[in-house]
Amino acid sequence: MTSLELKNVVKKYGSFTAVNDVSLSVEKGAVLSLLGPSGCGKTTTLRIIAGFVAPNGGAVRIAGNDVGLLRPYERNVGLVFQDYALFPHMTVAQNVAYGMRYRGTPSAEIPSRVRQMLSLVRLNDLESRYPRQLSGGQQQRVALARALATDPEIVLLDEPLSALDAKLRLEVRLELKDILRSVGATTIVVTHDQEEALSLGDEVVVMRDGKIVQRGSPTAIYQTPADRFVAEFVGRSNWFVAQRSGQSNNGCIAYITSGGIEIRMRSPFTTPDSANLCIRPENIELLDVSTTSSGDLEGNVLPGVVLDVAPLGADVHVVVELSEKSRLLVIQKNIGTGSEFVAGQPVLARFSVASVLAF
Repeated sequence: MTSLELKNVVKKYGSFTAVNDVSLSVEKGAVLSLLGPSGCGKTTTLRIIAGFVAPNGGAVRIAGNDVGLLRPYERNVGLVFQDYALFPHMTVAQNVAYGMRYRGTPSAEIPSRVRQMLSLVRLNDLESRYPRQLSGGQQQRVALARALATDPEIVLLDEPLSALDAKLRLEVRLELKDILRSVGATTIVVTHDQEEALSLGDEVVVMRDGKIVQRGSPTAIYQTPADRFVAEFVGRSNWFVAQRSGQSNNGCIAYITSGGIEIRMRSPFTTPDSANLCIRPENIELLDVSTTSSGDLEGNVLPGVVLDVAPLGADVHVVVELSEKSRLLVIQKNIGTGSEFVAGQPVLARFSVASVLAF
């Protein structure tokens, strides 16, 4: 069953088109992430769904009903704002109960519903506190409990974790995912954070300049991006401008980069004469030249010299200079023994032909 449908939605501000002919549908119980840079139209799309912004064209349907003429409070939608927008003069319990009172829920049912929601977000013992007495993560959960308390058809989350620090953001993200899964709420998450979008969404919609560029599973968005914009925006990438040099015997296409480096890739459906080649840093293996012969290795093997080694928590980032004009970022997992490579060390960078993307 379709919970939300947008059909050819357009929003203009003068000569500027913020949302340009956007169409999408979301099945009941699904979590959809709207991902894109600032100004791409994702927040405007969310506000159109909520009813705060009227589109210039197109239709918005919730549970099969056209809601274009309905005001925000007449739509069965729960909204969690970026800054949570809790009422500072109300307790946690009063904040959660507010929407139910406003929508006419019988007074006798409200206390039990409040307790149910606070139990869901694991804040049972904080119902008498005020927002100023809560941490950022606790405030976020109160805002979510308030949005879910009215049993909305759709929950809209506008940059829900952006106000939190990096460590707390990861913890709350895991909690948020568990809560949304447990209630089975149809959810739209708007974010510019790729990790947030990929981890929360069953599907991800990438937007640019008011349009949908690609929609798919988190895995598909990352591994098979539709164009260079998606590949650059989602994840880290190494890029090479290259010209096609021919086809090898094993069915691979060979390209020569502007720095004179040959890179082979699996033959795609189309083989342009010039292309932007993309290699993900985590798909590259580094080998010590002194213990490895390049002639014994399969795939692409590029000689280089380590420029920098940066331990970054769970990952180690290694920058390799391939030539005067080419550098390669390699991401290795930090397994607790430290990087085996040091600046100035000659290395071989190896990656498979299947891992090369061309645009």
